[in-house]
Amino acid sequence: MPQFPNEALELMINVRKQPWKRESSMDISNKQVLRIATAGSVDDGKSTLIGRLLFDTKSITSDKLLAIEESSRRKGLDYTDLSLLTDGLVAEREQGITIDVAHIYFATKSRKYIIADTPGHIEYTRNMVTGASNADVSLILIDARNGLVEQTRRHLYIAHLLRVPKVVVCVNKMDLVNYSQARFESIVNEVKALVDKASLTGFDISFLPISSLYGENIITDSEHMSWYLGDSLIEALESVEVKSHQTDLPTRFPIQHVIRPKTNEHHDYRGYAGKVASGTLKVGDKVTVLPSGAVSEIKSIQKYKTELKEAIAGESVSILLKDDVGASRGDMLVKEGSLNFGNEITSDVCWMDNAPLVAGRTYKLQHGVSESRVKVLGLNHKVNTESLLVETNISGFQLNDIGEVVLKSSKPVLADSYKQNRRNGAFILIDEFTNNTVGVGFVA
Repeated sequence: MPQFPNEALELMINVRKQPWKRESSMDISNKQVLRIATAGSVDDGKSTLIGRLLFDTKSITSDKLLAIEESSRRKGLDYTDLSLLTDGLVAEREQGITIDVAHIYFATKSRKYIIADTPGHIEYTRNMVTGASNADVSLILIDARNGLVEQTRRHLYIAHLLRVPKVVVCVNKMDLVNYSQARFESIVNEVKALVDKASLTGFDISFLPISSLYGENIITDSEHMSWYLGDSLIEALESVEVKSHQTDLPTRFPIQHVIRPKTNEHHDYRGYAGKVASGTLKVGDKVTVLPSGAVSEIKSIQKYKTELKEAIAGESVSILLKDDVGASRGDMLVKEGSLNFGNEITSDVCWMDNAPLVAGRTYKLQHGVSESRVKVLGLNHKVNTESLLVETNISGFQLNDIGEVVLKSSKPVLADSYKQNRRNGAFILIDEFTNNTVGVGFVA
């Protein structure tokens, strides 16, 4: 696994730029949050890249730095291994690989960051999916020596499936190919050809030559790659637009709880509590209660003891309607007539269980706060994530398989197409007997 030489560490302490110094918690409390998912094959240098980002943005405390230096010495190394900052499990540190999703936090003057460091092994595909499910950016690493490999195809497909808005392909270890511009451009062309051939859409893609070991094109430009005229990694991340509230999406308000105090003071009070999943709600808006179809108007919006005129996505509020519509937990308020729904849904599913997914099986489907019993009507196809070819003659999904299924629900599933609304288009499948989460689905 890539390491970090002590002499380079000492050099970077002296030359790292002040604009990226770590901010205090008071300074960053109101900043936007950018969610990043890392991906790459084993030993492509994900953990070292994250360690480098933490180090160069001064997000490592002195005691933590001393601890990883001591840990590196105990391993018999004569350098500081920054990958130890993210490989938190004992098994990870011993094997030098990432086997679980780790979440890492740091900040610059402009914004806060949350990184989901996902495993590179094929057997942890489910971890990659969960780690990238809320990401604004996917950093996909490629070893410059190896070029495009099976995991690159898999990660690009997952970014496409999850509708991650921005993908940055980091061609790492450029120092091991003599900083060759020709090698970098060859990999870029290979990835672009794959994206076009497999029709991988839904994201904006860019490419960046880096050496995470020596910090080249991470925070500062690389003297060895003067031919590269684009942004450094941190500049690319700083420029990504964050749509934190998703107010431009259709309005979705899943009801989590019906508030009925039944006191003398609030005898007729009926409030519908929940979090606005997407869109906005305003006092006076006409809304439809699904699945009943009852129509009413918003009388007031309350947030604890405060009256609001408007609630936006991400806010937890209580909605009072002018009419008694009899809504309950699991129902949903939408702007009048703006959601098509039914009992039969077609969706992409990533299978997460050792027992195969086969037609005829029943599961519990959880969509937001709503639960229903579903039966698998059929398996339409499975995607070979190595070749990205579609396989139609299949009898079941095995662990980590991804493909399209048809489900029949015991009650309407109030979901959007995941392509149109990530906030309301995903669900999980739960084994009725073990209560384990066995699959995650994305409505087609």
